[in-house]
Amino acid sequence: MGETKADVVVDDGRAKFSDLWKKEDYWAIWLGFLVLIVGYGLFLAQTPPKFAETIDKANQTIKTVSAQAPFRTIEYYKAQADKKKLRARDSEAGKTIAAYTRTPGGWKSNPLDSFYKSKEVVDAANAKAKPTADDMKVKEDAALAVAQTAQKAAEAAGYKDAALNKAAEEKIGDWRKAQGTASKAKASASGKPSNIFPTLATLMVVFIVFFGLGMAFMGQNVVKFGLGFVGVFVVAVLAFMMGSQATMKFYGVNAEAWAIILGMIIANTVGTPSCIKPAVQTEYYIKTGLVLLGAEVLFDKIVAIGIPGIFVAWVVTPIVLICTFIFGQKVLKMPSKTLNITISADMSVCGTSAAIATAAACRAKKEELTLSIGLSLVFTAIMMIAMPAFIKAVGMPEVLGGAWIGGTIDSTGAVAAAGAFLGEKAMYVAATIKMIQNVLIGVTAFFVALYWTTKVEPEEQGYSGRQVGLSEIWNRFPKFVIGFLIASVLASLVSGSLGSDLSNAMVNEGLVRGLTSPLRTWCFVLAFTSIGLGTNFRELAHYFKGGKPLILYVCGQSFNLILTLIMAYVMFYIVFPEITAKI
Repeated sequence: MGETKADVVVDDGRAKFSDLWKKEDYWAIWLGFLVLIVGYGLFLAQTPPKFAETIDKANQTIKTVSAQAPFRTIEYYKAQADKKKLRARDSEAGKTIAAYTRTPGGWKSNPLDSFYKSKEVVDAANAKAKPTADDMKVKEDAALAVAQTAQKAAEAAGYKDAALNKAAEEKIGDWRKAQGTASKAKASASGKPSNIFPTLATLMVVFIVFFGLGMAFMGQNVVKFGLGFVGVFVVAVLAFMMGSQATMKFYGVNAEAWAIILGMIIANTVGTPSCIKPAVQTEYYIKTGLVLLGAEVLFDKIVAIGIPGIFVAWVVTPIVLICTFIFGQKVLKMPSKTLNITISADMSVCGTSAAIATAAACRAKKEELTLSIGLSLVFTAIMMIAMPAFIKAVGMPEVLGGAWIGGTIDSTGAVAAAGAFLGEKAMYVAATIKMIQNVLIGVTAFFVALYWTTKVEPEEQGYSGRQVGLSEIWNRFPKFVIGFLIASVLASLVSGSLGSDLSNAMVNEGLVRGLTSPLRTWCFVLAFTSIGLGTNFRELAHYFKGGKPLILYVCGQSFNLILTLIMAYVMFYIVFPEITAKI
């Protein structure tokens, strides 16, 4: 009685048109799209004339010097630097957003430094760091003079003397290293007074309204959600603070890890206060963040690195995922198939993002998802320190090391950080391969949903002969993945239409780093805080019996490391060495 057409059940009695405004998967999409629409309006609506002029001038310089010299000259690198300085997020709107999405900053011994630094303290720190910065600048200038002399010698010989060319290339490399060191020293001596308490309070209110909109339509008590969100937000802020501590940053124990740790400590000691529980909405936050992540997966960037990167990401990943799942079932005989596949996807695809999508597709238990993410965060912290150290110790080529890191370390942020330890090439290759791998989030979720509805559940429930319809697969498929894919396609189309240089300035250094990336980071930390606050150690203990989840992760990741390294070497150095030479 009283049922409208909008509420008519579709096909199997579960999917309803009203799901579009009553289910959190869809609200994750709508909220993500709202952010993207704002971002497109602020950063992509109009290209500043200066951008096009600077890019044209720099590209002409690069074209000229590249035609003359067999190596990358000083002028080449200066022209590249001119293009990199172009950032849409440096607009007034971008600076405002940056100020209000800012997270607690770095500190060593005084946690208050993460939130507040007085002018006196900053001036004293700047004065202390200035002599070092000045010294590094002198060394940079000296290295540049030496590089210019070596380059002129090679130029005078018409670039036909191999020894002079090599010497010039080495001296230019020395100058580049000195330039990077000087830049870091200058940043250390250029601190500014800060007080982020007001902006954090404002951001908290914005988030309450932002997420509260969906909560209202989903029939939840918005007032209780808002009051509870204050507690979740405070714990998330503390997690950011702990993750920004110097020692924690060095060892890769980031805000996401601290969010789970702090949340679990609260949940398993004093207990999560009942007033906070209405805001413990793990999937709501993470799904919204994953839709925003889609804007960072750009197809033109994927194409730029070529077939080698695609092979490393798209061939190795499904092999490792399937083999790890089979290993867990046939060898370890894990009782929970959902835990098995969630850990396998987490470890082989791209960490927590894949775990969330896969858990939704197979309807894994909350504790199973928590366990998978916990394992991922622990091994990510270990690998982002150990892998660069090992790669340097054995003298592995930078491109190969970057490809290995990109295909094995779970977290996107950790991949970039680990790659940066090796150098610019390694960071670029690692980040791009991880981006390519991120595309598999949606693919993995679809096939897991398909396999679970047609194979696993029919066998477990004793109706293996029943034919499963498309509607049942659709109902199982996590809808927020569609938002992720649409965001990726739209951002890729815009990026491709602008060209690589303008795309970097407008999309990567505007839409992404200026808006979607900082908000995504907040969404992820809020989600991990909720995971911690909703986790009971006694509930997890059952899944650790026999240590099978740990054994699965270690064996699967070991296989992943070996196979990825072999594939990366074959693709980048045997099959497509010409692509590697251009990186």
